[in-house]
Formats: sequence, structure tokens, C-alpha cells
Amino acid sequence: MTARTSARPAPPRRQRGGNERLQRHTAVSLRESARQGDRIKGEEWPHDVAIDCGWGRLIFAHTFTDQDSLVEALRAEPAGQRDIAIYVHEPHVMLAKAPQALFLDPSHTYRLQMSAYRPAQRRPKGFAVRRLRTIADAQAVNDIYAARGMVQVDPGFFWTNRMKKHMTFLVAEDMATGKVLAAVTGVDHVNAFKDPENGSSLWSLAVDPQAAYPGIGEVMVRHLAEHFAARGRAYMDLSVMHDNEQAIALYEKLGFQRVPVFAVKIKNTINEKLFAGPPVDENLNPYAMLLVNEARRRGIGVEVLDAEGGFFRLTHGGRSITCRESLSELTTAVAMSRCDDKAVTRRLLEKEGLRVPAQRTAGDTKADIAFLKEHNSIVVKPARGEQGRGISVDVRGVEEMKTAIETARRTCDTVLLEELVQGEDLRLIVIGFKLVAAAVRRPPMVTGTGQHTVEQLIKKLSRRRAAATGGESGIPLDLETERCVSMGGYQLDSILPENETLLVRKTANLHTGGTIHDVTDQLHPALVDAAVKAARAIDIPVVGLDFIVPSPARPDYAIIEANERPGLANHEPQPTAERFIDLLFPQTAIDRWPPKDMR
Repeated sequence: MTARTSARPAPPRRQRGGNERLQRHTAVSLRESARQGDRIKGEEWPHDVAIDCGWGRLIFAHTFTDQDSLVEALRAEPAGQRDIAIYVHEPHVMLAKAPQALFLDPSHTYRLQMSAYRPAQRRPKGFAVRRLRTIADAQAVNDIYAARGMVQVDPGFFWTNRMKKHMTFLVAEDMATGKVLAAVTGVDHVNAFKDPENGSSLWSLAVDPQAAYPGIGEVMVRHLAEHFAARGRAYMDLSVMHDNEQAIALYEKLGFQRVPVFAVKIKNTINEKLFAGPPVDENLNPYAMLLVNEARRRGIGVEVLDAEGGFFRLTHGGRSITCRESLSELTTAVAMSRCDDKAVTRRLLEKEGLRVPAQRTAGDTKADIAFLKEHNSIVVKPARGEQGRGISVDVRGVEEMKTAIETARRTCDTVLLEELVQGEDLRLIVIGFKLVAAAVRRPPMVTGTGQHTVEQLIKKLSRRRAAATGGESGIPLDLETERCVSMGGYQLDSILPENETLLVRKTANLHTGGTIHDVTDQLHPALVDAAVKAARAIDIPVVGLDFIVPSPARPDYAIIEANERPGLANHEPQPTAERFIDLLFPQTAIDRWPPKDMR
């Protein structure tokens, strides 16, 4: 925290009586005053208060004596950080002083009066809220920030400031696994700058998008509010994007009321989406939108050709390239056809000395049965297709194999039988023959409550996965899901016992409910070399390669498939979009990882 503080003692706490309602609406942070920094007679505050929150500074504008010093404070924002000036009295005047550098944050401020707060009647199940206490907690919080596209914080910051009176770091912990599921930061205004309004505020609320329990965000807000209420604070403020209807509905349910408080931020690459205007086309899927937004940030012209199909054209100078998500004109028809036919892909990779599983084309029943007996467990999949359609994994019986073959034939006439290689499903992204990202993909599983059927749990998880991926992920209630549930010893209408987990799909594809976990920094060099070699064998500039590995940190692998149009929106925090645009328009390439100050 940086502040010029007075040696005089803090003013006594203001007594609230029958005029409490009037005082709520005439508080210093909300009241119009003759000039920035005016104070009630007898009240002395520290001046120019700016609190370091790790992701940036929280600048309390109403503690500044003039607008010019407030503008200069924002201009001093460190690179890669995101400062916020809150409680700005005359934002229009402030913006006029630096129109090219500043913008008005399109967020609403909501206030919870502690006198009106009512605690929850039910306790959360499956997780508990506690203070951040270890470096591992801090790293886990950072992982959640990354998954949510938020500015990350040096884990050492959490550790150094965990006992500070003006800051509170809370996490939600899965009681079964110990995994951190959510995080929130609270700022005590009284301990920060002797706030005569006796206030507090909530910042950086983030929930793991793959968390299995509902209602975690609400519990985090309630816990922090009760923490500040126990300290005797009069209210708790928070800032929420104006179009975040789901969050606003939650806050209003808890008793928060919107107040006329404004925030101003600096124009930087982190804040760009807040001041650059609306996206080109809201109907573009997340995979196309990610690339379109990166192109717009660089001043590259964007023309949406077919939003539903994900087609767009990028133009810069005299160069124009048409794309369908991550598939561009730089990928030849020959390379695309090599990826499209999984049997061709396998032959090319095998010829280069890369490890691939045993495989045959289904059709000869006797030979098919012999292949099944040889390998005990196999994968049945269409020779062509994407997004996991028509694939059956861990097929063990003859009749089961026949059913799986018929399922695969609905996607493609040619069906492949493949040796099942045990291990983790690893997706490697290679762009320009350089590895950019690696992620382990895990199949969806549900956790029993002792009250809900397997089908109900699947539907609940599917809704959460769809919400977290913009509708791209969901668990189909089809024959393959029924087969997997049955292999686990249950039926769709079975009640799953409390805390028991059940695998509901064998495939780890995002589109069928799988989850993705970044492991780029853990990758063994042999896997990197194999991925680059595979991309060169296919001769494709952008490719997603599917490996089966015992561990990303070990050299053993088998390559099972190559995807010519990999989803690049699933690999946070790796710079997949940046590297894709670098490939298409190298003259616009900027080393932005880690992010640099672009002002």
C-alpha cells in the first residue's frame, strides 16, 4: 500500500441511528462535492491511497486531493498489471484530462449494507471456505485466474500479504480431494486508510470452471461478507460487468444494491476488450472469436463470411487470408486430407518412425474378432470425423464390438479397430512447426450426492460444462454414455451414493464433456520432438496431435490422431491465438508472452 498518512488519530466511528438510510446515500464515496478530495469537517484521511492487490493497484480516487495527481497515478501503472481507480467523483473531467490513455470502466458497483444482510440457512456440501495458507494455495488460485482469463498474481505476493490486516484472501477447498475450487480477495477500507465510512470491498472472485459443485460463488461472497460484518464494517462494495446478468442476479438476491460509483482504468492490452467496442459478430463460436479478437487487437481487418460455420477473412496491407477457426488457406488440401483419414495419418507417422498403436480396417468379422482377442480391449472409431463422434473406447466383447462398429458407420462408412493404449489423453498444439501448448484431456465424471440419479448428475454437469465453454461442451445421453455408465456398475436411473465418482464417457473430447488441463511446462522433450516431427510428416502448419502417454513428464507415447482444425481456445494460459496470427501475418508479430505494456 502506498499512502501519505497523517499523524493524527483516526476519527471515531460514526454512530448510525434513525437517519441511517439517508447516510447510505450521502456517503463520502457517493456524495457530490465541490472538488475532488473534499472531506467532512473534522475527518482526516490518508491521501493518495493505492493498495497493491497483486494483479494491479486498487486506487481510492476519493482520497486524492486533485484530478491531476489521480491521472498521474494511473499513468504509473506497471507493465502487465491492471490498476483500477474506484470512487471517481467526476469521471468525465478525469477522462478529458487524458482521453487517449484512460477509459470509463463499463462495470456497475453494488453495495451490501451489513445491517440488511441475512445469512444463508443451508451450509455448503462437499467444500469448505478457509483462508489462503500455503504457497500451493497461491499457485492453485493462479491456475483458476488463468482459466478465467484474469491477470495472474505472483504466488509470493499472496504469501507475503496473507497476514495483512487490510487484505483477506479466501479459498474454497474440495473436502474430498483438497483441491482449491475458488478464490476471493477482500479489502478492509478501515485498516487500509482509516475509512470514516467504515467500508470494505470484494475483488477477484473466481471459481474453477471445472468445479463439480454448484453455488460456490455465492458461498464465497457470503463468507467474505460475514467476515467483514464480524469486524463491524458497515458495508461491502463490489464491481461487476454491466452485462454479467448471472452474477448481478446473484448479488441482488443476496441484498446488494447498485450505487452511483464509477471506476476508471488505463488503456492497455489487458483491458482492450472493455474499450475496443463490441466483437465483430456475436454468433461466432469461441474458437473463431478468439482468433478474430486477436486480429482486431493488431489492427488486422476482419470480415465474417459465415458466422455459423466459423468462416472469416483477415486482411492486412496487401495480404488476405480466409480461415475457418484455426484452419487457414496456409493448410493445403493435401495436408488436410492426410489428417482427415486416420488410417493415412497413421501410415505417414509410422513411416517416420513415430510410435502408433496397432490398427486394422473393420469388415472381416473373423479377422475383427481375432484382433479383439489379441488386444483384449480396443478402440472403435470412424476413419473420418471429428469432435469424438462415433468413437467407442475400451470395447472388450464381440457383441459390444459389433454394436460399436455400427455406431461408427453412422459417421463414416470406413471403420477402424485400434489397439487401446492405456494412459492419459494428451493434446499437443504445433503452430509453424513449433510446439505452443500441451494439455491433458480427461473424460467427464460425476460425483454422487446420494439423492440424484446418474442421469440427473450428468445433465447438471453438462449444463455447467456448456456454461464454462460457451456451449461447446456437453455430455450426450446416448448409447455410448449408457455403455460407460453400465461398465461402472450403474444405470442412468440409479442413485449414485454420496461422494462416489463415476466415469460417464471414455473419450476425453471437450465436445463430449471432457476437461482440459495445461501441462506445457511439464512436457518431456521427447514428446515435443515427436509432435514437431509428426507435423512435418503431414506437412501441416497448424495441427492438434493426440498422444496417449503414461505421463506428460515421461518420453513414452503413442500418437493416435491429428486434427487439422484444433480448438485454440482451450489452452489457457498458452498464447495459441497470438502464435496463430503470428503465422498468418508475421509482420504484426510482437513478443507478448509474458504480456508487455503496449501503451
